[in-house]
Amino acid sequence: MTTTTEATRLAGAVGVAHTRVEGLDKVTGAARYAAEHHFTELAHGWLVLSTVARGRITGIDSAPVEAMPGVLAVLHHENAPRLERASGFFGPDPTVQVLQDDRVPHVGWPVALVVAETPEVAREAAESLVVHYEQEPHDTVFRAEHPDTYTPGDDSSETSKGDLEAELAASAVVVDEWYTTPEEHHNAMEPHGAIARWEDGRLEVIDTTQGAFATAQDLAALLSLDPSSVRVVSEHVGGGFGSKGLVRPHSVLAAMAATVVHRPVRVVMTRRQVFSLVGHRPATAQRMRLGADADGRLRALDHQASSYTSRVMEYVETSAAISRVLYGADAHHTVNRVVPLDVPTPRWMRAPGEAPGSFAVESAMDELAQRCGVDPVALRIRNEPAVGPVSGLPFSSRSTVACFEEGARRFGWGERDPRPAVRREGRWLLGTGVAAATYTAGVVPSTASVTAEAGGDFTVRITAADIGTGARTALVQIAADALEVPVGRIRMRIADSDFGQAMLAGGSTGTRSWAHAIVAAVAELRAVLVPGMEIPSDGITVRGNSLDAVRGLANLERHSFGAQFAEAAVDIATGEVRVRRMLGMFAAGRVVNPLTARSQLVGGMVWGLSMALHEEAHRDPASGGLVGGDLAGYHIAANADVPLIEADWVNEVDPHDPTGIKGLGEIGIVGAAAAVANAVWHATGVRHRQLPIRPDRVLAAAAAERG
Repeated sequence: MTTTTEATRLAGAVGVAHTRVEGLDKVTGAARYAAEHHFTELAHGWLVLSTVARGRITGIDSAPVEAMPGVLAVLHHENAPRLERASGFFGPDPTVQVLQDDRVPHVGWPVALVVAETPEVAREAAESLVVHYEQEPHDTVFRAEHPDTYTPGDDSSETSKGDLEAELAASAVVVDEWYTTPEEHHNAMEPHGAIARWEDGRLEVIDTTQGAFATAQDLAALLSLDPSSVRVVSEHVGGGFGSKGLVRPHSVLAAMAATVVHRPVRVVMTRRQVFSLVGHRPATAQRMRLGADADGRLRALDHQASSYTSRVMEYVETSAAISRVLYGADAHHTVNRVVPLDVPTPRWMRAPGEAPGSFAVESAMDELAQRCGVDPVALRIRNEPAVGPVSGLPFSSRSTVACFEEGARRFGWGERDPRPAVRREGRWLLGTGVAAATYTAGVVPSTASVTAEAGGDFTVRITAADIGTGARTALVQIAADALEVPVGRIRMRIADSDFGQAMLAGGSTGTRSWAHAIVAAVAELRAVLVPGMEIPSDGITVRGNSLDAVRGLANLERHSFGAQFAEAAVDIATGEVRVRRMLGMFAAGRVVNPLTARSQLVGGMVWGLSMALHEEAHRDPASGGLVGGDLAGYHIAANADVPLIEADWVNEVDPHDPTGIKGLGEIGIVGAAAAVANAVWHATGVRHRQLPIRPDRVLAAAAAERG
């Protein structure tokens, strides 16, 4: 610990911009990612994926491949190790029950793994493997009126308050429109890869995962192992966005192969395989019904969202959930519905639910503002709820109005002419748009240990994950403040499942959850250390658990909030849309590291721009496969598409949270696409309710408007 004098002259580490503590290792190449580790006798696995959308395997001609020089094994459903269907960290996950039977649920399902001496041999052998199928009729086309659509049985799928139809009938202004978003995919810079090996009776896996502890628990359950006999490490992760949140097939197959060939095995997905095996955001169709008085005060809000899931496992994109938080109304109804299709299972993708849901509700609010003749910012402030609109619970903190007011001032919103299609520069029509943003601010009990070293430094161990967000640096700052020492005296060790249970990096809950655990561990250490105590050579280590700290956070609506502003230019001749500037103002609790926090928010806003104008995946109804399922065919915003983007926040500390932190990893994308779409309406006078806003759609909509 530091002396009182030293503590006094220390500026608090939290809230001060710090470069990444591992930054030098990353830019010099010293940081090694999962697939870059090497072991003696390392073997290489290559996935073989199904080419049919539905059916069964009738035969695998593995003998010729097994005879190829350098091939060690060909694993398939007839010879692969058996997996348990036991619950893992988040419950059973059928999407990783690979090579267990002859069923094929979608194009891109793993049907074999070839293991060889080199990756080149493994790839050649895998591409030579002949698999025979009996095909069955398939359905991969999503539509809102699909006859198999259903409402899941859990309590969170549908909420209702008040007499919706009566309030709609009594409303002076009604908006009743459908909004659609396409299938979208996340592709982290680092593809999914893992190396598995057996060492001294333990299974050790180096994986690219957002949660080493959760992955270790899942692997233990799948392989019928004692949890203590599985160790997962993920020190450096090159992005995840939700796709690496849970154990994926590559790490399961690496562990299975290492068990069979008795050697370390590396399995790395190709870009095309990532499009099939790690999840994606499903297409949505959302009906919004808003009823309001003439001045824009909401009487009724109805948000009905439909998406698809796979036949392997139910996944619900909870797009309607955002409407349970944003606006007050006398009557509320929200529902999330799904339809099972013969497609890969959708999973978490940055701001799952809120990202597509915000496009629907914030576009509808913009339409309501237009019809009421009320400024879009004023309309949103007018409908600010005092408590949770559906739950009735108080907000832990809510600074939405401050975000809108400060954002409007900085953006120059007050100078805006509300009339659409009146600003012009040559062939460009100009417009501005706005949207609200929110994302849940959860917290999950976690554990951490702190060691007081003999030399005066401190080592913190926690199974956190830094997926590029700067979490490692933020935790150093949190630990330094808790211990009242400079950041240079903190050694932060993360991403090793042996460090104990901790929340994964996801749901904007990571830093908040880990901070609780570190603060709790420091408190335990303070109780042990006394002034003048001599620290032994091996240090003094204590362990902290945040269960008591987070138990008191129940019965509150816990969310981060924000306001997104965008200016768009539309070429009337080509239909091209160019976003000229964006501003996001957020209220995300205590900001630990302004440098990396701003980076996270800007990154989310860039993704929202990309969502608005570029991203969509297409499936061939005949084959069931993706058309252009790679980074050459899937269009994303490039550098030339990204304008000046500013992200900032209002001062806010959650008074109900011991650390004051909320979370900001995902809120940056929420509302961004709606702000761009609303700006396009203001520029052209034509409303786009289907994403992305492509040039052909702009031209078609303009032609339809002209009649």
